Amino acid sequence: MGPTSYRTVAAAAEATVEDRRSVFTCWLRRAQDEDRARAVVEEARRTFWDARHHCSAFVLGPAGATVRSNDDGEPAGTAGAPMLEVLTGSGLTEVVAVVTRWFGGTLLGGGGLVRAYSGAVREAVAQARVLTRVQVEEVDVVVGHDLAGRLEHDLRARGVTVPSVGYAEQVRLRVQVPVDRADELPGLLAGLTGGAAVVDEDSRVRSWADEGSATP
Repeated sequence: MGPTSYRTVAAAAEATVEDRRSVFTCWLRRAQDEDRARAVVEEARRTFWDARHHCSAFVLGPAGATVRSNDDGEPAGTAGAPMLEVLTGSGLTEVVAVVTRWFGGTLLGGGGLVRAYSGAVREAVAQARVLTRVQVEEVDVVVGHDLAGRLEHDLRARGVTVPSVGYAEQVRLRVQVPVDRADELPGLLAGLTGGAAVVDEDSRVRSWADEGSATP
């Protein structure tokens, strides 16, 4: 069974470190798959076209199962691997780091490069706003028109996300609850409607939502 929550960056972050006139700028971005991660790397190449290196590392998937790193011409193991170590140590996933280097004219040696590349990522991680996402069950709750408005209000008041409401012969409220608390939903609905609301089991799917947005 996979994780029911994970941490990622809520927004882009950036940090710069300097060592003996070499400048290292880190872009930290959210990326949900390899294509998006690689697109961030290419964006950095286009944006900082005058730089010598654009080294990268990313961690993908709710469990952080997909990891990649690239030294982009720096000596093997001096850039991508230490960058990746910072990312995995942070506990973040769905994240890509690109460190762009402008050479300052002085060779830094292997140890200096490791410190600079890892330090740039560490600074960006420290500045990033972190978001926790939880796995949720989405399901349709079917109820009569006479109770729908009150039920929607009561669910939202209890922090339950109601992404959509459909009106037909009966009203369908699409709701989201964390998977580890999904068994609380029937009792909640029974208490709010006296048993009048019915869960459409055929509509049940799993997805991901921001923490706190779907708590009964």
